[in-house]
Amino acid sequence: MVSLFTRQFSPELLEDEMNLRLLKMLVSGECVSVNIAALSKSLRKHRNTIRKETIWLLEKHVVNQPVCPFMGLYREYPLLVIIRADLPDEKPIRDWIVEDPHIFAAYWSRHAEYNMLLFVYHKNVLGYQLWRESLIDERKIPPREMRIPSSAIYVSNQLMTKYDPSAAIGLMENEANLKGRIEINRLELNKDHLNILKHLVSGGVFKINENLLSRELGIHRKTVMRRVDQLIKEGWILSPVCRYPDLLCPPNYILAYALVNIVKARDRIQNVFQKDPHVSMALRISIGEYSDLIFSAHPDISEHMDWEKGLSRRFPGCISRADVTYLSPRNKITIDQQYVSLCIINGKLARVRGRRFREAVSAPIPLSAREPQEKSLLSPQAFPSEPKS
Repeated sequence: MVSLFTRQFSPELLEDEMNLRLLKMLVSGECVSVNIAALSKSLRKHRNTIRKETIWLLEKHVVNQPVCPFMGLYREYPLLVIIRADLPDEKPIRDWIVEDPHIFAAYWSRHAEYNMLLFVYHKNVLGYQLWRESLIDERKIPPREMRIPSSAIYVSNQLMTKYDPSAAIGLMENEANLKGRIEINRLELNKDHLNILKHLVSGGVFKINENLLSRELGIHRKTVMRRVDQLIKEGWILSPVCRYPDLLCPPNYILAYALVNIVKARDRIQNVFQKDPHVSMALRISIGEYSDLIFSAHPDISEHMDWEKGLSRRFPGCISRADVTYLSPRNKITIDQQYVSLCIINGKLARVRGRRFREAVSAPIPLSAREPQEKSLLSPQAFPSEPKS
């Protein structure tokens, strides 16, 4: 199975201040909105009905506001570190987790002596190690003697074989077809709601405010869209979309984080994962006896067990072992999904502006731009004649 990050890209695009300012507005969603007219046309429903139901889905946090997801996150931070930690449930710890520019997700999750699972992004192992040391030095976490030392595994984002956070919409459709409705966040969604939701998480019904971008950036809107198209084409961002609040699984579902060992029929099994609506993300790994890392969404634990049994029956003797952790949205520490991405973009902006400032300071000042100098002693104007009497 080929990695998602094999295509060529231009890193210099993110050395351009205008592109970075543009990225910031796209990734934050500041200039992205639902195209009610396009959604109405696609669903053949009146605009007012579609507008009302869409606002309701957004206000009830069934999905988040639309953004252009920053796939550059996995290029800038190619290392995913998954940490099991023993940390006190205290406000300073929660504040640190929410504000740290490297922590993408965190769950309270009991596993042996550990009570927390952290998903952290870094450039390399050295960067991660220095970050870990700084946490103790800055007293953001308790010293080692006051807690169980953490345990970490290292995963390369460059070996990601599937990334489809919206995949579970297929499971929700199946449930709605069986029951005629579906319940999310104690809200009853009918088939019309689900049809709108499907378009929101799949894309194609959004608009980018070209005029706002043009005005904010001070460039022509055609130039704006040409730059947007280039960023999408090279895979730095995706086209606008809404994400679930828990990213990889819908509300009311559980996220199964599983280390598995595939010993036979690897390509066939991975092809199945590509089409499976349960699987939202998959990566190749080599950690102990495990070969793959799978994130999958399920209505409940029993459904996940049935799904596993189905795989075993379909591929007997091909998956030798699995280490599964169930993660509930209720036990998640809420972190803005765009926070780590925006920290990367803001950091690059600061460096680009700092470099430009240093270049401006160190550049020689043209003679014509200097302050007026004393007149040359050889100049006739240096000795003005006495006024005539």
